Amino acid sequence: MSENNPYQAMIAAPFGGRIGIVMTNRLVSALDYLPTDTPEQSPIDAATAAVVAELAAYFRDAHTPLTVPVMRAGTPFQHRVWAALQAIPPGTVLTYGELARQLGTAARAIGNACRSNPVPILIPCHRVVARQGLGGYTGAVSGDPLAIKRWLLRHEGVAMACG
Repeated sequence: MSENNPYQAMIAAPFGGRIGIVMTNRLVSALDYLPTDTPEQSPIDAATAAVVAELAAYFRDAHTPLTVPVMRAGTPFQHRVWAALQAIPPGTVLTYGELARQLGTAARAIGNACRSNPVPILIPCHRVVARQGLGGYTGAVSGDPLAIKRWLLRHEGVAMACG
């Protein structure tokens, strides 16, 4: 890790590219999607190694529980949405509208909270889709974010014919 590299690990992603892992006080504070030409970097400590191991287990079996502790930066509303996202089981999707009805808010607000999610995969915003299509998936530094969302959904057994 250096001034130009904020990551405690950078691992190959099965959907292409790399995942950069940022830890703050032994909590995952960010997962970033990085370009394929980013060099891999081994975890710098045991807490980061545990995150890498859990992600590897999830990539082998989509029904592996994601339990590593994440930093809860964000607004109280974002925390509510992110908690609801973590309650969506692998292989299940909700529309932005369905989740909005559950939380008594608007679909656009759900989309904004998903967009602000600093730890995609661990807080599975990919499990929220549009009423007629894939919807968005942001937060990527590089590459095609929707291709990543498609891969994650396929990995969990969700067939999305659109998007």
